[in-house]
Amino acid sequence: MTELNNLFQSADWKAEKHVPVIEGSDTVKRGEFFRVTVTVGKEIAHPNKTEHHISWIELYFHPQGEKFPYQIGRAEFTAHGSSVNGADTSTVYTHAEVELSFKTDKPGTLYASSYCNIHGLWQNSKELKIA
Repeated sequence: MTELNNLFQSADWKAEKHVPVIEGSDTVKRGEFFRVTVTVGKEIAHPNKTEHHISWIELYFHPQGEKFPYQIGRAEFTAHGSSVNGADTSTVYTHAEVELSFKTDKPGTLYASSYCNIHGLWQNSKELKIA
C-alpha cells in the first residue's frame, strides 16, 4: 500500500513553482500572535487557469515534544477564470496566497502543503523558535 507521505513532493521553491513558501519570523514571542504567509508561485509564477491551478493550501504547526501537529488553517482557491461561458472566460482569478496568525508557547515546525490539479501534492517546512 502506498503511504500518503510518499505522494508529497518537495523541491527548492526558488526553482519549482509548486512548492509552498512559508514566510514569517524565524523567532516569535512566547504567547503572542504572529503572522505566517504561505504562497505558491513566489519566485516563479504558477498558472491560475481553469485547466491548471492551485486548489488549496494548508498550514500545520507541530510543537516540539508533542505527538501530533495542529492544523492552523486551510484556504481553498476556487476562482480560476471559468464561468457559465466556459473555461477561462471570466475575469475573476484567485492568487494562491494565505496569511494566518496564531500563538504558541513552544518552538516547533511549521508545515505547509498545497495541491496542484495537474501536478499533485507539494510540501515545505520551516523551524519556529520562541523568544
